[in-house]
Amino acid sequence: MDWKYLFTSLEGRIGRKEYWLGSLAIAAIVVVAELIDMAAGTANAQGFGIISAIAVLALIYPSIVLYAKRWHDRDKSGWWTLINFVPVIGGLWMLIECGFLRGTDGPNRFGPDPLKG
Repeated sequence: MDWKYLFTSLEGRIGRKEYWLGSLAIAAIVVVAELIDMAAGTANAQGFGIISAIAVLALIYPSIVLYAKRWHDRDKSGWWTLINFVPVIGGLWMLIECGFLRGTDGPNRFGPDPLKG
């Protein structure tokens, strides 16, 4: 898997496997940053501190890229990521669409099928 492509380019499509691996990598980085904050004594009661704040800010763009490519595989605009701002329903919708539903078969307007390439 090309990690640079996965987190830096808004072009193309990714399948569910790449989406989940990318999401897991992002979550792991945040957890490690929180553990560093706790070990350094810079964490608040919730375990969040300066290191984790920097990590979360640095991961905004890679997260948006990851989500946009998954939406592209569903033949939808990356702007659908904004559905997350709808309380409760938005996050659930995105989880189901991006995490569990198969992408469109064959090429679509965002590129070739990642499962056949």
